[in-house]
Amino acid sequence: MSRRPRLAISLGDPCGIGPELLLRSLQQLHASCEVVVVGSRAGLDLLETQPGAPLEWQWTEASGTDSGPLPGAVSRLQVTATGSGSGKVLAEVLWSDPTPGIERSQLKLGVGSAASGRATVEAIRVAARLTMAGGADALVTLPMAKSAAHLAGYDLPGHTEFLQALSGAPKVRMAFVSPRLNVVLHTVHQSLRSVVESLEAEAVADTLAFSAAEFIRLTGNLRLRVALCALNPHAGEQGAFGGEEGLLVEAIRLAGASLARLAPAAPQIAGPLPADSLFHRAASGEFDLVVALYHDQGLIPVKVLEPTRAVNLTLGLPFIRTSPDHGTAFDKAGRWIADPRNFLEAAALALRLASHSRLAPS
Repeated sequence: MSRRPRLAISLGDPCGIGPELLLRSLQQLHASCEVVVVGSRAGLDLLETQPGAPLEWQWTEASGTDSGPLPGAVSRLQVTATGSGSGKVLAEVLWSDPTPGIERSQLKLGVGSAASGRATVEAIRVAARLTMAGGADALVTLPMAKSAAHLAGYDLPGHTEFLQALSGAPKVRMAFVSPRLNVVLHTVHQSLRSVVESLEAEAVADTLAFSAAEFIRLTGNLRLRVALCALNPHAGEQGAFGGEEGLLVEAIRLAGASLARLAPAAPQIAGPLPADSLFHRAASGEFDLVVALYHDQGLIPVKVLEPTRAVNLTLGLPFIRTSPDHGTAFDKAGRWIADPRNFLEAAALALRLASHSRLAPS
């Protein structure tokens, strides 16, 4: 009998919606996998004073066997239905708190701080190391507030770059995966002007070839259909609106040559295609993967077409990492109105990819 998959979850900022998303999802997750949560227990303690909680929870002591591979303060979390009276446990998970010195009095719901930033980053660090060491099959990260991390003294732009540094991965790309649309970003957090000024055929070719190879590896889809977004309106209209598309044509040629060396049946890359129609074509099933040249070119259609189902997937890490495609939503924290569907989609994708990875021949 095969073992149940094990999912590591980093709590994200304890003052945001991460703790309540976790609590509302644990029963469903518990049914399909083992869960180990890494984060500040104080994040759940904050919610105890908030009315309207649909769940109750309590901490119990973890056995020595449970806590063996985990640093920090280790315990077990039990979740029950509010007012049920039966005491029936809906979910029970292992919990590691890497920052047990951070107490509820140091945190405030809806407000990022140096304390919440430190709790967030240290949880990511421990959860990633646990996953890399084989203590979990995949990692799901709940939202981080970059501003709070900066207040805590961590100079990092986001999860993707931090996880790359932790793992030593030579190359990563940010992808967004959903039932209708899969998008990889060539550039992420930089100005639109700098995207245009730094555009190079070799770099775009590298993103195309790397992204296609990673999607094939993760999904087993050997017939991957890839499309590259044009930079200019109407794909430049044969130079009338800009000449960068000539550079992109060269990038596709270079990527095709690179992929042909990896596999005899290399995926075909179409483009550069006008972005205003490409995403509709991809969502209709014409393409499996779209490579966008800059952040909003790829993220606007993803968030319009798949607002609850699009999941952030990091390509290039030595482990599976997904994340919901939203932020900490400090304005909603503690009100029990945050929608857990995107987090559950992220967990489901992580488990699917981890299962494929375990079953794939080495």
